[in-house]
Amino acid sequence: MTKNLHPTRRTLIALCAATAALGALPLAQAQPQPYPAQKAITLVVPFAPGGGNDILARTIGPRLAELLGQTVIVDNRPGAGGNLGTDIVARAPADGYTLLLASNQVTINPAIGVKTPFKLEKDFTAVSLLASVPIVLVANPNEPYKTLAEFIDYAKANSGKLSYSSPGNGTPQHLAGEVFSNLAKTQLVHVPYRGTGPAIADVVGGQVQLSFGTQASVLPFIESGKLRPLGIAGQAKSSVLPQLPTFGEAGFKNYEAALWYSLLAPAKTPKPVIDKLNAAIVEALKTPQLQERLTKQGFEARSSTPEQSRQLLEKDLVRWARLVSDLNLKIEQ
Repeated sequence: MTKNLHPTRRTLIALCAATAALGALPLAQAQPQPYPAQKAITLVVPFAPGGGNDILARTIGPRLAELLGQTVIVDNRPGAGGNLGTDIVARAPADGYTLLLASNQVTINPAIGVKTPFKLEKDFTAVSLLASVPIVLVANPNEPYKTLAEFIDYAKANSGKLSYSSPGNGTPQHLAGEVFSNLAKTQLVHVPYRGTGPAIADVVGGQVQLSFGTQASVLPFIESGKLRPLGIAGQAKSSVLPQLPTFGEAGFKNYEAALWYSLLAPAKTPKPVIDKLNAAIVEALKTPQLQERLTKQGFEARSSTPEQSRQLLEKDLVRWARLVSDLNLKIEQ
């Protein structure tokens, strides 16, 4: 049809066709890229650098970045007992690019009356568990009790005379001491600190006799002989400190104070994104080098399905609420 057209018109038609083709290219390129190709992933840690959440995030983050093919940025947002950073993620777009590394502190806060601007069950989607860490009862080496059994006898005979430190009111470490006091029918004096570091330092220095500390935080001091480990505050033995007895073995059959860590995303994050993140975590935690690093830091790698992680959150919310109510604990904020 165009062979009889004037050459100039044929040229114009060709130029228009080429321009139209070029104009279509940006439309094709503007199509959404598959997750997580669009931008870096921000992993929010709702506590200051140096704590368990932060150590875990910075240990796992690089391996997740390799598996996902995208940069993972650790963003510390401390404040309000972890609620500040948690709320940032609750309000973030549900696209998988802003995630929360949470501990079971998020299930304790509602039980102790901490007001939160979010609802854990409504505003978050569980991705996977990441790790667990036992709580270890440690003492200053100059204390007279050398075993868990000796400590229990001493604590019962000296009610109100022993003090223990924690990173703050309402933390799992604090509640570990309160629950022990109740079960042993004695009284330990709680000394709250602003963080794990000073809480442990004062046991090492002898200002406080005891601490219920996470294995990750007390392990270096146990290895250097600056703290004496007495027992695992729970039912399961520690793979890192297998020689230590558990409180379950000492007769406290319902006593459990371990911490766990999990990855949470904003509610309504698409299932394919959750599944991709979950698969990356499962694969990351199989890496021998990563497992070795976590073990040396006192963690025990522990992945799960999103559903298993959700069930644990719901179970823990009920457990802590019942425990605080049963013990009639009054937590000062």
